[in-house]
Amino acid sequence: MNDTEREAYLSYLRNRRSSHKINYYQESLKEIADYHREHPGKKPSILLHACCIVCACWPLEFLKENGFDVTVIYNNSNIWPQEEYDHRRQELQRYIKERYQDEIPVIVPPYDYEEYASRVLKNRGTDPEGWSSCFGCYGERMGSAFRYADENGFDWFATVMTFSRQKDSQKINEIGLSLGRKYSHTKYFASDFKKADGALKSDRICNAYCIYRQDYCGCEYSYHERHQQVK
Repeated sequence: MNDTEREAYLSYLRNRRSSHKINYYQESLKEIADYHREHPGKKPSILLHACCIVCACWPLEFLKENGFDVTVIYNNSNIWPQEEYDHRRQELQRYIKERYQDEIPVIVPPYDYEEYASRVLKNRGTDPEGWSSCFGCYGERMGSAFRYADENGFDWFATVMTFSRQKDSQKINEIGLSLGRKYSHTKYFASDFKKADGALKSDRICNAYCIYRQDYCGCEYSYHERHQQVK
């Protein structure tokens, strides 16, 4: 990272701590209320991008409680190694089977970390976590899932990544809203799933279902950074 890039990163961190933020949780409640008022009796379909069940369990409850017909997409070729990818996928599918008796479909596109890393994560080795390479990773996964949602006639698309306390929900929603301008049918559902005690609700669900909790975001860089800190 050169001096210009470092200053841009530090400026981003300063702005992230700013109090001038959009309350996307309140925006989501307003969006739901407006939709039900304009479409009484209709159950909107939504494609939910999920990176793991720890982040997805409460958003699933929230969306179901608010009248959505939910389908999950697990498109996460960023996760390394494949054993970890498989473990998170299996936990996601296990929870949905136990909690919802498989009434929520789970779409699993092909996994290819090497191709994904060479194309999307090529600068991640010099970028800190939560910066430009990560933004590109969010956009890549959200973009491919959003495209699937529009091609298959979903009313809405959302991502559980706004649940994570380690991720910038303002940036994720900015990416989602930008992607949404490409499509005429599927709309982006802006969210901040960690609000209103979302993390506490997730903890209770994870404890009740003995859910595996990973300790790093996904790629090999985040794995080594996290485990170096632990060591």
